[in-house]
Amino acid sequence: MYRINVLKTLTFLFFAITVSVSATNIPDEVSSAEQESPVKNLKTEIKEYINHHLLDSYDFTLYSYTNDAGEHKYIGFPLPVILIDNGLKVFSSAKFHHGESVAEVDGQFYAVYHNKIYKTDALGTIEYDEAHHATNEKPLDFSITKNVVFIILVSLFMLLLFSRMANSYKNNPMPKGIGRIFEPLILFIRNDIAIPNIGEKHYRKYMSYLLTVFFFIWIINLLGLTPLGVNVTNNIAVTLALALVTYFITTFSGNKNYWKHIFWMPGVPWPMKIILAPIELLGTVIKPFSLMIRLYANITAGHIVLMSIIGLMFIFKNWIGSPLSFGLAFALSLLELLVAALQAYIFTMLSALYFGSAVEEHDHH
Repeated sequence: MYRINVLKTLTFLFFAITVSVSATNIPDEVSSAEQESPVKNLKTEIKEYINHHLLDSYDFTLYSYTNDAGEHKYIGFPLPVILIDNGLKVFSSAKFHHGESVAEVDGQFYAVYHNKIYKTDALGTIEYDEAHHATNEKPLDFSITKNVVFIILVSLFMLLLFSRMANSYKNNPMPKGIGRIFEPLILFIRNDIAIPNIGEKHYRKYMSYLLTVFFFIWIINLLGLTPLGVNVTNNIAVTLALALVTYFITTFSGNKNYWKHIFWMPGVPWPMKIILAPIELLGTVIKPFSLMIRLYANITAGHIVLMSIIGLMFIFKNWIGSPLSFGLAFALSLLELLVAALQAYIFTMLSALYFGSAVEEHDHH
């Protein structure tokens, strides 16, 4: 616990230093309107950093800064872009120069606009409809983005971790090494989540999924608290995929009692059954939807609030406001450690609850 708190503290300080470096390197050549409103410029730059931290990207940027010449410098490395557009197109995201340039591949031009790749011309022209939505054609995008990289890394880490733990138990029933840390969590998921909600008879076949989803969400959430800008679970596509897996497992695990309670509830007058059946069926879709929104909204809101409070330190610039913002951000950052584990627990608990309702055996005599 102490090690985690120290890591979080260092993470917080590193991010604050990164923002302060950027805030103090505003270009000298600005318009007169910008000179009249330095606070507004600073707010805009902080907002851009928050958006950069939250969004996925086609390159891995550790941090960026503006030098004295007004040039924006990025420290990181590019990632592979994989498109299907009249064939397979594979190239480095360095061609986009962090979204500032147009990439030419086999005579076709591509540009990044609002974190999406569009087909365009050599000038990077983006056309809009009446609602100011881009109307350019989009190729099929299978690129290895920053979030995808960390999904792969966390998956490999979990595979290595649990493989080594499983092998260690073959020779010695007592945990050793890192197994001493993770075994209590595994037993907690089994004894306090799986068995009470699914039952002794059926819980074993769901344990692998419950363990995987708990540790995946927990580790990914912890990485999201670092200044690396890795926020996998604040991507609604990721939380949707996790929720759909829970939904499909629940649906295909449902026994005849489960479906009977949805379409033809026992003990209910038949006119009411006709009315309630569509509502119950809709409830099976609402459950995974709530899983998706809960995880996405809580993680996104936590990151926005934390980084906004950090940004206040550079707006106040006085001995009262800055220390107060620092103290509040520090306390909130420690709270986010709890939220990271809590969201993993809630997702796992609700998934187990849905599985239990699908395999529950009722006695209507």
